[in-house]
Amino acid sequence: MNLELHKSKNLLKILNTAIDAGKEIQKVYKKSFNVEIKDDNSPITEADIKSNNLILNRLKSFSPNVPILSEESLIEWKERKTWNSYWLIDPLDGTKEFIKKNGEFTVNIALIKNNSPIFGIIYAPAKSLLYYALKNYGTYKLITESNIESTKDFIKINSVKDKSNLTKVIGSRSHSNKDFDNWINDNCNNFELIQIGSSLKFCYLAESKANIYPRLGPTSEWDIAAGHIILEEAGGSVKDFNKNILLYNTKESVINPNFIAKI
Repeated sequence: MNLELHKSKNLLKILNTAIDAGKEIQKVYKKSFNVEIKDDNSPITEADIKSNNLILNRLKSFSPNVPILSEESLIEWKERKTWNSYWLIDPLDGTKEFIKKNGEFTVNIALIKNNSPIFGIIYAPAKSLLYYALKNYGTYKLITESNIESTKDFIKINSVKDKSNLTKVIGSRSHSNKDFDNWINDNCNNFELIQIGSSLKFCYLAESKANIYPRLGPTSEWDIAAGHIILEEAGGSVKDFNKNILLYNTKESVINPNFIAKI
């Protein structure tokens, strides 16, 4: 499936789906909007819904046989536990950053096969940054606000380990906690702390702008799947604290264990 995706026009369709979802988000971002609170106490806006609807409609149109799990379109475990392949979507990752209007929010689209991501897109519309990765084909980046007709202008990304004694630790702008602070104090003698919202943290790692991202706090599978494959294909890894690679759709809960992403 990944080989077909790499060679077909479907790749461009999916990349442009993320870009078009970003355009819908930007329309809301540039005006006043209401914020509602979901049952899990997380915020949601008109932009989340518009992005979600666009992505679902597009994916259903060109991959009708592949099921979809989205943060805003949940599927019960008794159905999704039978899935071998599926799309995993976060239509607006970093809603808190969107509300703060700091530009650090993304569209996340991942394709999961056999409980692992094999394809992922992260698009940051306010920053015009588009990243994608395909298993065994690498990670790529493009600066764009417009739809694309070819992937020839993408730049391939390979992370490079920093040989200095300074550890660049990346953490959440809106979800830091004492466990995170304690981990840094226990494991890093000489460090620089970089804070950024949403799945952009994985992109920073992939581009060697940071070395390590310890996540000690709840995340959902749709928050990290696209970033997981983007970092992995750039040479990094995402593992739990027992050094096991994270898997997807293996349990009823979509909450991830604490993990460490690093290059």
